[in-house]
Amino acid sequence: MGALRMLLLAVMAFAVVPAQADDAVAVARLTALLSQAQTLTARFSQLTLDGSGTQLQETAGELSLKRPGLFRWHTDAPAEQMLVSNGQKVWLYDPDLNQVTIQVLDQRLTHTPALLLSGDVSKISENFTVTHKEGGSVVDFILKPKAKDSLFDNLRLSFRNGVINDMQLVDSVGQRTNILFLGVKMNEPLDASQFSFQVPAGADVIEQ
Repeated sequence: MGALRMLLLAVMAFAVVPAQADDAVAVARLTALLSQAQTLTARFSQLTLDGSGTQLQETAGELSLKRPGLFRWHTDAPAEQMLVSNGQKVWLYDPDLNQVTIQVLDQRLTHTPALLLSGDVSKISENFTVTHKEGGSVVDFILKPKAKDSLFDNLRLSFRNGVINDMQLVDSVGQRTNILFLGVKMNEPLDASQFSFQVPAGADVIEQ
């Protein structure tokens, strides 16, 4: 299963549960760093490893986002996929399968790993416990889902000089997905048309 598809399927695993004791400093720091980017564009390099460290997949692509909830994540060929959110719905398009998965965007969805960067960050602590560590210009945040049936054990977000640098997802069997962000640009005007998606003629559509 592709890492992008796993990110979308993780949506249903993040149920809102009563807040627990968090590292208040970590939550406040992460909220401030995420909130400073009202728009963001970047290239990314993505590497997926199994529990033993063997490489499973390596991809690259481009992403753009605009708060609240607008998101476009395009993985380059030959493993091309596209994840698009217009703030109301999310489309996952797989050209090889000629298949589109559509899901309604709700409050929980904005806190899944795929859309955390573009969502409402004010309620992060409802879905995750957050800790952080700092070293020089780098700050790492570890987010652990509070839902026990989550597909992910933890998510690490790393910022360098106040800008998102990379993230890592680890699942219950130890599979790791590392995503490095390159050429990050924040708060530049973005064309709203890139956050809409037209289902290609003849594509299979799965609505969840």
